[in-house]
Amino acid sequence: MLSRILYEDKDIIVAYKPAGLAVQTARLGQQDMVSELKNRREKGGNSAAVGRGEPYLGLIHRLDQPVEGILAFARTRGAAASLTGQLRAQGDEGGFCKHYYAVLCGVPDCREGRLEDYLYKQALKNGKHTDYRAVIVNPDTASAESALGEAAKARRAVLEYRILEPNKEQGLALADIRIRTGRFHQIRAQMAHAGLPLLGDLKYGSPEARALAAACGVRNVALCAYSLGFVHPVSGEKMDFRIKPENPAFSSFHLTEKSAARPTWNQ
Repeated sequence: MLSRILYEDKDIIVAYKPAGLAVQTARLGQQDMVSELKNRREKGGNSAAVGRGEPYLGLIHRLDQPVEGILAFARTRGAAASLTGQLRAQGDEGGFCKHYYAVLCGVPDCREGRLEDYLYKQALKNGKHTDYRAVIVNPDTASAESALGEAAKARRAVLEYRILEPNKEQGLALADIRIRTGRFHQIRAQMAHAGLPLLGDLKYGSPEARALAAACGVRNVALCAYSLGFVHPVSGEKMDFRIKPENPAFSSFHLTEKSAARPTWNQ
């Protein structure tokens, strides 16, 4: 398996997804995390299938293919319903609490900030495949009745960031990011729109940021979902999982136990 199990019981699975592995894909011959976990359960004889067929595995949330981090899955439909409800309430007390490490191209003047934008998911044809990207629009355009096309579907996206370690010599900064809403490519699009694209992000990065990534030898976007907290759907226990990034883009920063502790955010 490319992914790793961090925790497992009869109701949930918490696992690490490496950068480059898709969470779920319909492309033939391409590995994905959902298939790996299902195959593992089938081979282990630990199937919790509903009726006959393959084991049930509820996909609660996703990470972009080039992003590494922690994901939670449900092993029963009841657990899936509970976790999905917590996901919808993320940012509120009792909801999913997700934190990300990101390496920013640029060092902002303010050590912390809040970004609020409106974005929509745009479909772009790329040969036989369809590519998608997040597009940020003016909120007046997004909410206007006269707005046409995909921009009319723009939704509010909110995140907060704190700079943990600036590196002005390299023109980089290590940030802790918490999302208050779960939108497509939210962190990557919002930070790029704010003039702070993520190192290694070929889709949203500026030419200067791409050149910096090439000079640093970074191939995957420097974004890691390092912390995930939620309430166990059956026991009610508070679950909290943390990892350290494996992407070499983070190697120049001092990710000690102190810096890995989640900041306290205003609710």
